[in-house]
Amino acid sequence: FLLHKPAGVVTTARDPGGRPTVVDLVDHPARVVPVGRLDIDTTGVLLLTNDGDLAHRLAHPRYEVDKVYEVECWSQPTDADLQRLRDGVELDDGPTRPASVRRIDGARIELVIHEGRNRQVKRMLEAVGHRVKRLHRSRYAGLTVDGLAPGEWRELGRDEAHALVHLTQR
Repeated sequence: FLLHKPAGVVTTARDPGGRPTVVDLVDHPARVVPVGRLDIDTTGVLLLTNDGDLAHRLAHPRYEVDKVYEVECWSQPTDADLQRLRDGVELDDGPTRPASVRRIDGARIELVIHEGRNRQVKRMLEAVGHRVKRLHRSRYAGLTVDGLAPGEWRELGRDEAHALVHLTQR
């Protein structure tokens, strides 16, 4: 399933605090789990599946699945800041792999990573001196939320599902 995750929803199957979860949004009899995580305030593409092996492969950096984010910062990153992101930055849990980065306009950038560490995009921007104002995952493994309002979901088509499997067969 592909979900357009809205802000205010936690990326988990069950929340002991009673907050709404992404699984609550997908009204389907299949038992599904989210592929990776998005912070509660992050919006955008989230995959859910009942195939645990596929979920693991999609989230593992070894398979180099593109995770594309639109990042709006409180201040405009310089070209040097963007280059540091391209080179990889040092975080408290080790260096990141190099990222693809392009400026959209002003304080908005597009960042492409293959890892999925906890709060990674926010921590990467903090490492180059910028706080994130808004974070939206615009693509995951080539899939977008085009045509879906926040909170809406759809089943993947057969071709899309096969493409995800093929992508992780390396």
